[in-house]
Amino acid sequence: RLMGTLLLLATLLSGTTASLASSRCRVQSTFSTPFSQRVSQNVRHSTRARIAASLASDPPMRIGHGWDIHRLEEGLPLTIGGVKIPFEKGTVAHSDGDVLYHSLTDAILGAIGMPDIGQLFPDNDPRWKGADSHVFMSEAHRLMADRGYKIGNVDITLILQKPKVKDIKPEMAENIVSLLKTEPSRVNIKARTHENVDSVGEVRALACHAVVLLEKS
Repeated sequence: RLMGTLLLLATLLSGTTASLASSRCRVQSTFSTPFSQRVSQNVRHSTRARIAASLASDPPMRIGHGWDIHRLEEGLPLTIGGVKIPFEKGTVAHSDGDVLYHSLTDAILGAIGMPDIGQLFPDNDPRWKGADSHVFMSEAHRLMADRGYKIGNVDITLILQKPKVKDIKPEMAENIVSLLKTEPSRVNIKARTHENVDSVGEVRALACHAVVLLEKS
């Protein structure tokens, strides 16, 4: 009987020792990893989780605003909304200086949280010298579609003293509809003067504001 008791005690002690050794190994393994490395791993896991959550929770609608202004000088071409307008002055710009396309491109980029047009198409890059601004807006549309959005509606406000654009606004709207693959009822263009005030009112510049609403596709 005594021998049996001793054997039982030996078995229990052996199991306890093994368990303690295993726990000690786990603790040593944990703390053998440098603290900075453990923090870095945690940050990476947290960042991945935030990105995944952001993509999964993209809102059903996004709003963007864009604004552009260009100086006017004699002897230069003038293009607004993709329409070449006969006028004594034109825009001073690296590309074709289309204030409508530029402001609308920025509005779309802003709505999807992208860098602005000046960062994506810098004015010191020779590739964009004299470029037709429909290239910029087409790229903004591609990025928007890749993100899973489509045009909800577009609202444009042109600010210029001259030339008068009332009769060519429909052609501008058609160009926008075509480039952004949307419907005429979703595009609106307004124009107003600057009451002869400042550079715009003195026909030394023209400007444009654009607001866009994007919807999840």
